[in-house]
Amino acid sequence: MIRSGLDPAAVEAAARALARGELVGLPTETVYGLGADADNPQAVDKVFAAKGRPSDHPLIVHVTDASQVDHYAVRVPDVARRLITAHWPGPLTLILPRRPGVASASAGGQDSIGLRCPSHPVAQALLQAARALGVQGVSAPSANRFGRVSPTTAQHVADELGPELLVLDGGPCEVGIESTIVDCTRGHPVLLRPGMLSQDALSQTSGTAVLTPQAFAQQSTHASAAPRASGTLASHYAPQARVHLLDQAQLQARLDHLAQTSMEQPTGVWSRTVLAVPPGVVAMAMPSDPAECAHALFAQLRAFDQLGLSDILIEAPPTDTAWDGVRDRLTRAAA
Repeated sequence: MIRSGLDPAAVEAAARALARGELVGLPTETVYGLGADADNPQAVDKVFAAKGRPSDHPLIVHVTDASQVDHYAVRVPDVARRLITAHWPGPLTLILPRRPGVASASAGGQDSIGLRCPSHPVAQALLQAARALGVQGVSAPSANRFGRVSPTTAQHVADELGPELLVLDGGPCEVGIESTIVDCTRGHPVLLRPGMLSQDALSQTSGTAVLTPQAFAQQSTHASAAPRASGTLASHYAPQARVHLLDQAQLQARLDHLAQTSMEQPTGVWSRTVLAVPPGVVAMAMPSDPAECAHALFAQLRAFDQLGLSDILIEAPPTDTAWDGVRDRLTRAAA
């Protein structure tokens, strides 16, 4: 059931549900999450089951503030502390060395743990109410089936996971794509998943260059396996329709070809460029601002799916770093 996140009684009911080991849908500034008590392995197992997610794929643990980091992590490096100071609460997840014996199920059995402090006021209210009931952190991957399009409204969650789930409605998510993930377990910060916090901004606030995995591998003098992290599979965030990521010329050529053929099912187009679109093609305008595009991305993919399209043709984002998060999600959706 969907309840208003502005209703204190609804927030308290959701906190009690978490404390009982039940699942709750909650809004964050990035996407809606499917929450469970991070320290309750039986509750965490319910998350994996509801999503159809392999149990060795770690979940991100959401905390109220930096004071809870030491409950989950040990040997927290200074660079991580600087990133926390600069970007929490906010859309940044840090991979840190996990404290032995804590949240093993949430970590997918790894010796590292992903931690994030969301800025959404409803998420904060729920985390604080749950903490008062003994829930130190909430594991909350995106509230959708594994590999599918992430939800950015409460209704998306209900449509995906059913009306029985208690979902706190906090309105449409402001950011619209998942958090940036920075690995702080390898002696140097490594960007595992881009988001709306740019690599340059993270490098500036961390006091050292945040590297891509490829750059780290080239300069590292010792082998260091990357921890598994959420949302980093080659194929992810995919709608039911096939996604094709094309440059402007390729996109127009595909549309010209469709104009000469009979389409059994309609095709969708999402582009920044005004194109010549044949009948039977549903064309939507892609925002030219990267933040606006990120905000709209998952909702647009879900809207296309509701139309029963066979294919979605998407104009590739620009190559500058401000579009890295959007480009990452679209590339995985098309994989």
